[in-house]
Amino acid sequence: MNSAEILLTWPEEAREAAQLVVDRYGEPDEAQPSQLVWFEVGEWKRVVATREFWEHQFPAPHHDSVESVIDYRVPPEMFSALAEFDGSVVARRTMGEMAATCHDEEANRLALNLAHEIVTGDRDVTDARAYYSTEFVDARRKAPTPYMEKLNFVQAGQTVDADIRTISELELQQAAKEGQA
Repeated sequence: MNSAEILLTWPEEAREAAQLVVDRYGEPDEAQPSQLVWFEVGEWKRVVATREFWEHQFPAPHHDSVESVIDYRVPPEMFSALAEFDGSVVARRTMGEMAATCHDEEANRLALNLAHEIVTGDRDVTDARAYYSTEFVDARRKAPTPYMEKLNFVQAGQTVDADIRTISELELQQAAKEGQA
């Protein structure tokens, strides 16, 4: 199935958002009835458009259905701040990824640029939410929107975080022996 055939079966809220991605990047690398996936397009590691969509009230009512993913290492102590900033921003520690899901990639850029500034300490959550609202409205005014135009940072170095082992090989072997008894 090509994307046009798949999108015919999607609700309008998700179909319109996905069509913007198809128009920009062409046919997806993977196409399933529930999602379309592009790899290494634009500045993104991955873009996923889904049939399912979520109502989101911040900063104004809209529907989230397009996820933009980048390689990015978020320190564990910053996860709560990112969740407080925007529930559509997700950090995946083990995979070394950060993603934003919204109605278009411009809004995802805005969210990820501000998430980066929260992680680096350049903004707090309150300031980031206020700036997001300002730039969101500026986009409708056709005013400059520098955080929507491009990612304003480069993540350098290794982003994957395999975490720290807490159980030794000896402990695992002992537990296996106990489980056989």
